[in-house]
Amino acid sequence: MIFLTIGTHEPFDRLIRAVDDWCASRGTGARVFGQITAPTPGAWHPQHFEWVARLDPQDYDRRIAGACLIVSHAGMGSILTALHHGKPIVVMPRRGYLHETRNDHQFTTVRMLGGRSGIHVAEDETVLGEVLDRALAASDGPQAAPIPALADSAFTGALRAFLTSQPFDRK
Repeated sequence: MIFLTIGTHEPFDRLIRAVDDWCASRGTGARVFGQITAPTPGAWHPQHFEWVARLDPQDYDRRIAGACLIVSHAGMGSILTALHHGKPIVVMPRRGYLHETRNDHQFTTVRMLGGRSGIHVAEDETVLGEVLDRALAASDGPQAAPIPALADSAFTGALRAFLTSQPFDRK
């Protein structure tokens, strides 16, 4: 099963429609389940995959654990969750100029993370289908090891030492 998640704050019709179109082109062979937030009036309602507006945290974790591939906006929470579970992820950034988010921080994220093991980037909807196909083909091979839920203790210790040894100017 492929799990589509777009975060919980804003709709992302461009990604939902692209995944729906990809499912339609693949017929019944594409098993996708999506958490797509509550659709706004006039929003795209998928016709070719099952979806809900929201999942409780336990069901969300079960969907992630059971997925062979995650598809998401380029939010760091979704990316880190996929990597924590050792799941490959296809990300497509929301774009500021399309008013999908406040600026192009997600586009910057995919530019910085693209090419890393387990992260497949579709810069826009026109290439999403081929990126999904490549990611599915790659998911048959060896997967990256899951990342830990917490940062390495040496890093957090060094950060804590730095923060507590420096005066903090609140101005």
